Amino acid sequence: MSRERTIRVNCGQTSQVLYVVGTTLSLNLCRSAPPKSKSFKVQCTPNVRFSISPAPAQGSSSSPLPLSSNTLLFIVMKEASMVESDSKLSVTFYGDGTEVLGKAVLHLTAIEVSLDVDADRDGLVEKNNPLKGSWTWGPNGHGAILLVNCDSEQSYNKTPDSERSYISAVSDLKDMSLMVLRTKGPAKLPPGYKLTLHISQGDAEKVRVFRAAPGDALSHFIGKVFFNDFVKHYPLVLDEKVLSQEVPYQAEMNLYVEGLRFPDKNFDGLVKIHLSLLEPVSEDFPETPIFSDNVVFRVAPWIMTPNTLKPIEVFICSTKDNFPFLKGITDLVKKNNYKLKVCYEYKNRGDRWMQDELEFGYIDSPHQQFPVVLDSPRDGSLKDFPYDELLGKDFGYVTRVPEDEVVNSLDSFGNLEVSPPVTVNGKKYPLGRIIIGVAFPTASHGRNMTKVVQDFLWAQKVQEPVALFSDWLHVGHVDEFMTFVPAPGPKGFRLLLASPDAGYKLFKGLQNDGHGKAKMFEGLGKKEEMSVNEILDDERLKSENDYVQNCIDWNRDMLKKELGLDEDDIIDLPILFKLMEDNRAVAFYPDMVNMIVLGKELGIPKPFGPKIKGRCALEAEMTALMEPLGLNCSYIDNFASYHKLLGEVHCGSNVRRQPFELKWWNLEM
Repeated sequence: MSRERTIRVNCGQTSQVLYVVGTTLSLNLCRSAPPKSKSFKVQCTPNVRFSISPAPAQGSSSSPLPLSSNTLLFIVMKEASMVESDSKLSVTFYGDGTEVLGKAVLHLTAIEVSLDVDADRDGLVEKNNPLKGSWTWGPNGHGAILLVNCDSEQSYNKTPDSERSYISAVSDLKDMSLMVLRTKGPAKLPPGYKLTLHISQGDAEKVRVFRAAPGDALSHFIGKVFFNDFVKHYPLVLDEKVLSQEVPYQAEMNLYVEGLRFPDKNFDGLVKIHLSLLEPVSEDFPETPIFSDNVVFRVAPWIMTPNTLKPIEVFICSTKDNFPFLKGITDLVKKNNYKLKVCYEYKNRGDRWMQDELEFGYIDSPHQQFPVVLDSPRDGSLKDFPYDELLGKDFGYVTRVPEDEVVNSLDSFGNLEVSPPVTVNGKKYPLGRIIIGVAFPTASHGRNMTKVVQDFLWAQKVQEPVALFSDWLHVGHVDEFMTFVPAPGPKGFRLLLASPDAGYKLFKGLQNDGHGKAKMFEGLGKKEEMSVNEILDDERLKSENDYVQNCIDWNRDMLKKELGLDEDDIIDLPILFKLMEDNRAVAFYPDMVNMIVLGKELGIPKPFGPKIKGRCALEAEMTALMEPLGLNCSYIDNFASYHKLLGEVHCGSNVRRQPFELKWWNLEM
């Protein structure tokens, strides 16, 4: 539907009117007519079309038409003018008979103006898409996409690009969304007319706009370029300090839109940018808008990657006491030709918990995609690693720091996982669902992940979170009792759950087969060793594990409900726990569920179970459960350097994975 603009004319005068192609000028003829006018006649040049409401009765087109109190004249023009005032329209007013009471003349100049974006999401900015001013989800949806410019083009004095109010490198433009201002018409606007870009105060905190100076082209900067050249050729147009600014009237101007904030609690991710054409009234009064255009962007969400996606790079720490772990991971990674990044002790300062410090994800748009690390608020000695070592060109960084909340163990990102894609009661989650651990709902003094982090995760929207009960654990992380592994079948994965019941079943089977004297922790020292009989005779340990099983069963039911799982989708792993002084649980022996998943290769904590015919019974059981899924098990010794410190293989490692092939904007929300 054409946009309508009301104009006024004065009889006996010539009015200069600037018309924007695609709009309709509306003129109330009765208000413009001289007193005692009874009829009128309209004449115009070929580029002008008009219609009258109410529609006149059939008659001679050359005869005057009756004038009433609500007679409206609608004017449109087919195309832009070549020169100013190249089209005309006149209205002659008549009294009784053929008596001419007055004549109003319009000199019309037509221009085309559009603010354009990639509204159809094909990577190209199309001209004047009628849907550019709104945003919808789905494969048939529309609306432009904006990335948070959270990587850093500068290797020195490193800062996320979104924290700088200037463009420091041409490569930075690729992280921004192109917006094009297009005009067509005379070489310049009539005197006093202006084009302005503007944003609201609220959106100004989330978006920044630069424009290209005349002659913008990436090839312009091939060769040596100085910092001031970039600032000069890509001046800032809009930010939180400049909400409105005049922009040049030229045939085509490239504008670069930079996202500054991810969706969050009070930000749904949508931002709007406006273009207005202003008309002068007089020197004593401000200009008034006569035309406006606007576009809508949605800021791309931060997306986590599940274990079922292909690994790219593995991250671990090297400490003075973790050589067996380091060697095990290194061998596993090299075997599969993945990249390996080792954070050495001068950097980690003894903090070995790579999983707890950060979580890998990515952001995506039709024109650009890059990984983004989410930095945990835990801030151990690894706190500088995500910023110092990962932030860089095409590698983004984001964090959430609570202001009024106390950070606790549940804010470490062993407590942040994501499921593979699932369908729940017919509702599809093709990017999976984020999983976090919190306190049981009735707990009055339980620990929870800080609200600022939870709000961030919920606001991304495309991986709707599931909250599990993890406060029963001493460390409190969901990765202590669950993980996902790729597997054949319709769902493409299995959920692995720690199961004390499965553990006791295994140990009772060993006892029944005459292996009651077989020792756990053999070779780790006499103080560590414990026979199968001793384990089964420990009534306190059994009671503790009954409690733990109840806690895991609660989460089992929650996962089945929220992920649409059946019992066949779950595999129970034989793992026992023990309670600490705070009545919260830790793994009794290395927690095999706390593994690293690299395609079909699993790096599993070596459990040091009782040996039967020279083979660890726990390893044999684990291997028997995984091999039918086409998975290979490697057992990594992390007993002294991780398990004794209340963590395991997964806690001490991290994996960057390939993004989903599915584009998030195609989700049906």
